[in-house]
Amino acid sequence: MILFHLLFVGVDMEPKSVMDMALIPNIDPIDIGLSSLEKGNVLLTPKLRKKTMTSVYLKFFETAPDGKSRRCKFCGQSYSIATATGNLGRHLSNRHPGYDKSGDAVTNPAPQPSIVVKKFQSQPKTMQVDLDHLNCLLMKWLILASLPPSTLEEKWLANAFRFLNPSIQLWPHEKFQVVIREVFRSMREDVRATLQQVSSKVSITLDFWTSHEQIFYMSITCQWIDENWSFQSALLDICHIACPCGGAEIYHTLVKVLKMYSIENRVISCTHDNSPNAVHACHTLKKDMDSQKVGPFCYVPCAAHTLNSIINDGLRTTKSVISKIREFVLEMNASLEISEDFVQFTTAYEEGSWNIPIDASARWSGNYQMLDIACKAVKSMETVIRKYETLGCRMLLNSAEKNAVNIMHTYLHPFYKTTNEICTNKVPTVGLVLFFIDHISEMIAACRDSCHSPDWLKNAAVDMATKAQNYNEQVCNIFTYMTAILDPRIKVELIPESLNLENYLEEARTHFMRIYSTSDFPSITSVYCAQELEDGGSVSFAEEIARKKRRVSTSSVTDELTQYLSEPPAPITTDVLEWWKVNSTRYPRLSVMARDFLAVQATSVAPEELFCSKGDEIDRQRFSMLHQSTQALLCIKSWTQGGFKLQYKSTEIDYERLMELAAAAAADNI
Repeated sequence: MILFHLLFVGVDMEPKSVMDMALIPNIDPIDIGLSSLEKGNVLLTPKLRKKTMTSVYLKFFETAPDGKSRRCKFCGQSYSIATATGNLGRHLSNRHPGYDKSGDAVTNPAPQPSIVVKKFQSQPKTMQVDLDHLNCLLMKWLILASLPPSTLEEKWLANAFRFLNPSIQLWPHEKFQVVIREVFRSMREDVRATLQQVSSKVSITLDFWTSHEQIFYMSITCQWIDENWSFQSALLDICHIACPCGGAEIYHTLVKVLKMYSIENRVISCTHDNSPNAVHACHTLKKDMDSQKVGPFCYVPCAAHTLNSIINDGLRTTKSVISKIREFVLEMNASLEISEDFVQFTTAYEEGSWNIPIDASARWSGNYQMLDIACKAVKSMETVIRKYETLGCRMLLNSAEKNAVNIMHTYLHPFYKTTNEICTNKVPTVGLVLFFIDHISEMIAACRDSCHSPDWLKNAAVDMATKAQNYNEQVCNIFTYMTAILDPRIKVELIPESLNLENYLEEARTHFMRIYSTSDFPSITSVYCAQELEDGGSVSFAEEIARKKRRVSTSSVTDELTQYLSEPPAPITTDVLEWWKVNSTRYPRLSVMARDFLAVQATSVAPEELFCSKGDEIDRQRFSMLHQSTQALLCIKSWTQGGFKLQYKSTEIDYERLMELAAAAAADNI
């Protein structure tokens, strides 16, 4: 709304109060003439004369050639020639207030009860619009909406701008492309500089998709935990993978990006989407890093993709039933009358409360919602279907379908709770996700081996168990083990049995001793601050020296890991990063290891992108974007959402100040 105020009233901003607008220069060979605007003053100075009251209205209407109608000169509204002049006057007053000040007043020399003399007043001055400011705001809109610059060449949009202010001139889409690319390069340097300041190891995640142009893309995202124990993430690049889009092409593209950001020697893990090509690329990267002895490196299959695949196996047998329910829900979402009846019936039948529209997406959240309706609101659903003939009886479920839905709903309920936990958890660590998947695997095995499960469900459980076992085999390694036990909620007690191999603990201790025990900790005595306070405050200088010597002789760095594991796990609801922030003084060396390994990601994408309808919007956006816009727009959007400021040639664009000036201009005009 502020932007449209800016367009309509105009604003004469001082460029240097926001940023030096030479910051957005005319980029050769494009020259759009930013200073070529003219001030839109309109001066009308006709000679005043007088006419009767009745003829004043007629002056603002013109008679049609056929003599049967009059048309308003301002808006073109037509009236019958027999229309009373009073009605014409009301039209002018209501539709064109101030009409009597926009032209000549007319008087009639014949005697009349009253004479009206119209005085001319000039039109208010149209202020000059700073086009650079306006186009910068439009650039921000394109970025946040992930729209290509060619959007601004749509005729309807250009005409809308001209309607608000005829003097508006938008940059051509070629200039928007040039400026956005330069913003991309400037901000990428900012991201690169930020990563150079990271003192810990980093992890990366890979995501893949294909656009409508049949171009294969890979996004590379970097994650780490900063010194304040806050989780950080930054998109590194959106890369076009050249055909044949195999593992070798993915590997070479990935290495190129890691070297561009100078983090190729600090990556501790790569989480992929479980595709064979991604696995091949990660395997090659691991061999490369192992040969260079740059440190430990592992690659992890995406737990969210695995869970999604397992759930789809379970839903396979009830897919036709779910389609029936979804058809009903879509009809209900589209009709206010049907939805109101459904809500009334659920209240009358005490079948729960439902928020309309209901998620009808084909994602897991939508599929489970369909099962939920058929189980909890079956009477209301049937009543609504029978009431409205347009819905048709084909949507009604028979007894066998109802029974199948009830069984599947009960069976998949733990999956629903698990995915909700993973989606809503602040930091879904590898340890926590393995804890949940281990529970899911037990549920699948129980169903597969139960004599009470119907055959169709047991067959589905067999396929689900195979995929769960395959995931467990891929994720079982010493690095994953160390990541899991460093989660204070999991430790050894809650780690899955398949990962809790006897020799892993000794390997973890050896790795801790070799890599982290030799670190320099000049303030190691701060570990014992709590003890010294318990002693009553200050102690003698000699006693201080004696205590330091006793600590060195009686405590080894190995005790940090031993002591940590000897304590019971923290509650599952604990904020894992906050726990380490508080306890880092107790475990100064182990906390350094935890910062590295807790950055390893359990999923290659945000879980809600796979399980929730939010992913549909992201997929549509990625699919429809043009190749020349994809990299810059998606990267800049991600960086701004991550807290990086928009920059052009290393100079920040102060959008908050721009909006303040636009709002102030609108307020002044009012």
